[in-house]
Amino acid sequence: MKKGFLFISCDEAKHICDKAQYDEATSWERIKLGLRLFWCNVTKSYSKNNNKLTESIKNSELNCLKTEERIRLQNQFNDELAKQQQN
Repeated sequence: MKKGFLFISCDEAKHICDKAQYDEATSWERIKLGLRLFWCNVTKSYSKNNNKLTESIKNSELNCLKTEERIRLQNQFNDELAKQQQN
C-alpha cells in the first residue's frame, strides 16, 4: 500500500468533510474520511463544528430583502449620494 492511498492529510480530510456536507463526496472519500475521523481529534472537531454550522443554517429563519425592495433601497442610496456630491 503506497503512502497516502488510505491515510489522508488533515487538510484533505477537511476538504472531503466539506464535500460530504453537500453530498458531493464519493464513497471512497467517505471511507478515507471515516478512517481519519476514527483517530484524529482535529478532524473530528472540524467535522462536528461543520455539522453544527450546517444545521444552524438550515434551521435559521432568514428575512432577506425582496428584489424590488433591494432595488428601491439602492436607488435611494444613489440619489442621496448624488445629492451629497453636488454640495
